[in-house]
Amino acid sequence: MARIVVEFQRSQSTEVSPLPLPTRPTRLACLLAGFLTLGSAPAFAQATSGDPVVTAPGGEAAPVAAESQATAPEAGEWQTSSSLIGPSKYPANFQHYDYVNPDAPKGGTLNSVAIGSFDSLNPFVVRGTPAAGLAVFGGGILYDTLMEQSPDEPGTAHAMIAEAMRHPADFSSVTFRLNPQARWHDGEPITVEDVIWSFETLTKLHPQWSAYYKNVTSAEKTGEREITFGFDQANNRELPNIMGDLTVLPKHWWEATGPDGKPRDIGDPSLEKPLGSGPYRIGSVSTGKSIEWERVADYWAADNPTRVGRFNYDTIRYVYLRDANAAWEAFKKGGLDDWRLENISRRWAEGYDFPAVKNGQVLRKTIDNAQVQSMQAYVLNNRLPKFQDRRVRKALTLAYNFEEMNRTLFFGLYQRMDSYFDNSELSATGLPDERELKYLEPLKGQIPDEVFIEEFTLPIYGDAASARNYLREALGLLKEAGYELEGTTLVDAETGEPFTIEFLGNDPADNRVLEPFARQLKRLGIQTNVRIVDTNQYIERMNNFEFEAVGMRYPGQSLSPGNEQRDFWSTVAADAPGSRNYAGIKNPAIDQLINNIVYAPSREDLVAATRALDRVMLWEYYVVPQWYKSEDWLAYWDKFGMPEKQPEYSGIDSFSWWIKAAEKDTASAN
Repeated sequence: MARIVVEFQRSQSTEVSPLPLPTRPTRLACLLAGFLTLGSAPAFAQATSGDPVVTAPGGEAAPVAAESQATAPEAGEWQTSSSLIGPSKYPANFQHYDYVNPDAPKGGTLNSVAIGSFDSLNPFVVRGTPAAGLAVFGGGILYDTLMEQSPDEPGTAHAMIAEAMRHPADFSSVTFRLNPQARWHDGEPITVEDVIWSFETLTKLHPQWSAYYKNVTSAEKTGEREITFGFDQANNRELPNIMGDLTVLPKHWWEATGPDGKPRDIGDPSLEKPLGSGPYRIGSVSTGKSIEWERVADYWAADNPTRVGRFNYDTIRYVYLRDANAAWEAFKKGGLDDWRLENISRRWAEGYDFPAVKNGQVLRKTIDNAQVQSMQAYVLNNRLPKFQDRRVRKALTLAYNFEEMNRTLFFGLYQRMDSYFDNSELSATGLPDERELKYLEPLKGQIPDEVFIEEFTLPIYGDAASARNYLREALGLLKEAGYELEGTTLVDAETGEPFTIEFLGNDPADNRVLEPFARQLKRLGIQTNVRIVDTNQYIERMNNFEFEAVGMRYPGQSLSPGNEQRDFWSTVAADAPGSRNYAGIKNPAIDQLINNIVYAPSREDLVAATRALDRVMLWEYYVVPQWYKSEDWLAYWDKFGMPEKQPEYSGIDSFSWWIKAAEKDTASAN
């Protein structure tokens, strides 16, 4: 399952275009990285692909002390937490996360920068660009969900709108019991009818929702405050858990008449401020320029243990700027952007020498990142005929000289990404073991033979000789695929058409990591160019798969992958606008491997099935893997109070910070 991050992916200068599309950090993280909209500061920070993308050593979930673990509930029992990996370390009656300051003062303003523009306050439709703070998947800061993904443990959720949940032993359904205190910002109670309407509406509006809840066949009221979701198959162990990720919307508001006297339509973009239930509501809005969020003083869930000590800012303000370079200048100046996760190695090494750093107004920290590292790569659009031959894709991978880029551009700070689930036990290594073979052997003849007999490795450009050898091998593969050199130009042997590739980016800084690869390809006779478009156009083109190749990081993976893999790699998602199958993968074998993950009967089988998927995806060469790092680079203006520690799993929870000036206001008030 993907993790849903509660704030938004912060837009930053990057050395590879981050995906300014809704993404979810990893199981929190994943559902969370929550399909956050462009230009938002992550609540649970996961650095967007840039220079690198960050990871943590070992990639395993932080161990849970045995004495603090809660007892796993029996099937059918009501439970206030759910977990895909093991019982939560928090008991049913816990008061707050153990990393927060429960007495953190409220007040002050968090300033953030977003890139580009926005034209909608409705994030649930593919059309339009939603404002920062709104999330396509997950509630963002406006809406609450049935259960709240934990930033402190992988694959774990706690009661929110639902005060409890239960499911039968075969996982064929799940029932939620709503909290009678749950309220919309207008004071109306959140009802079972709201939940049913939200499910039925969202799964029709956006391909991410329809793919995620593909196996959910019914939503029925089974008690005054109870709703039961029925599934089309048993033993999908993830479905009860991920149903808790459902964003609940106010049916009564959306079905009412708007201020213009016309019925509201959730299927259209809108600039009317929507009614929410979360810790913040929308304040002032200047369309395309800025948006302010106001903390809800009488928030119904202020004492919920997932909220205590968090969401402390009175105001969160996003100002939109033209590009990432402007955002960097705004951060240095102060007042528009209070903190950033740095993704440019050169800047981290040499750029933090401006006056505010020297005089101590801006501070820096390096923080270990323990999340699964999702694929960061040059993504090839496999919908195009020229990329449909595996030999061509392999040749492009062989031509990529990571070692030179790491040495000349990245100060040697990055590691080569060689898995779709890097930095975790889900990553395929060596040859497939017995458990993996259970999933791979039925696919013989449909997947590359190398899967069974050869360990997957990427080229290592150690010296000039290796560079020549890799380019020679790449050219040989291109010739096998029907291309030939005419002088210094690679052409189709039958038509004489040159082989060309256009790289798409959304910031001039993208040239820094796109052009070195383009130069390598020119050595094979491939004509390339880099097209830089504005952020809104970039989002539109990515939503509609109108690109040839793009440098990007995929939305966050998690330690408990599941139904979201369909939206990443499945045949159905390949032609669904707004899905995250950017590579356009249409492979029945991949579809089967995804189902193996979704219906894995145990943790051991889930790990094996995921490794099998990872292995096949790598050998198919759908993308050219780039790099990652195992730490976050945090820079911030010295205006924040912070807990002594941050969540071990997520690494950073900026919603657990507070404004120092609010401490003085609280003290004087007392």
